[in-house]
Amino acid sequence: MEYKVRTEPLELQVMRILIARADLAESDRQYYRNLEKGYEGELFFDSITRQLQSNCLILNDLLLEANHSTFQIDSLIIFPNSLQVFDIKNNEGDHYFEEEKLFIKPNLEISNPVDQIKRTENRFRRWVKDHGFSFPIVVNIVFVNPRFTLYQAPMNMPFIFHSQLDRYFEQLDSHTGKLTSKHKLLADQLINSQVSKEPFIKLPTYDYGNLRKGIICEKCNKIAVAVDRGKHCLCLDCGHKELVETAVLRSVEEIKLLFPDRKITTNLVHEWCKVVPSKKRINRILEKNLKKSGKNKWVYFE
Repeated sequence: MEYKVRTEPLELQVMRILIARADLAESDRQYYRNLEKGYEGELFFDSITRQLQSNCLILNDLLLEANHSTFQIDSLIIFPNSLQVFDIKNNEGDHYFEEEKLFIKPNLEISNPVDQIKRTENRFRRWVKDHGFSFPIVVNIVFVNPRFTLYQAPMNMPFIFHSQLDRYFEQLDSHTGKLTSKHKLLADQLINSQVSKEPFIKLPTYDYGNLRKGIICEKCNKIAVAVDRGKHCLCLDCGHKELVETAVLRSVEEIKLLFPDRKITTNLVHEWCKVVPSKKRINRILEKNLKKSGKNKWVYFE
């Protein structure tokens, strides 16, 4: 049972908008690509865990604190007799282990996920103990990408490769026993103890005036959208069609994400969307879908 559903990270949502609207440094663009790839890997893993039939509680994307140190768990599955912790990796390409270090060929050293999972395990054990629970904890590093190869992998490492996923989850599905109120209490406390992610978000600097205006295509994420006289937007790059109303409301959500302190007004949305020529059309969309506040020239929408 999926007890806590994974949501798209706020950081990824903002970066996706900035990729289309700003001239970012290559390091920022690479950071965005890593965020997208990581999230894709997590969604793939979720599609597998949803198929579990045994008694379990699945909690995705936890950010917790133990002994004044924060730690993240990509996925946690609470079984009757154990807590299974999963760190999900979507690496691809040829990698190898050498002297307890991880390299991507030909010889570039990258961060070793084993070090990370050990820190997570220690802090999670502390958290579980501090909250009065006692369950066996098993940690796993899951490489979900079928294009990933790891040479010289030590046998004692907690690795699960793409080719092993079906077998591993068949074993998990064979777990017997029943969940009790204690398991649910643990799940609820984990959810209620989460640390806010806001302080940990790292974004490039940006301002309203320097961002490109227009409607971003929901399919290809490019500002290449034109509006016909009817009800649709058309992406001139990929050909995707979308209702103007839907596109305008997506654009409103972009403004809210990037500039949470700005009031949503007809003029602001008209300038942001750029390609919708009629302010009256923008205003009708806002009045239909949002709550209107203020009077006369101070009208805004929530």
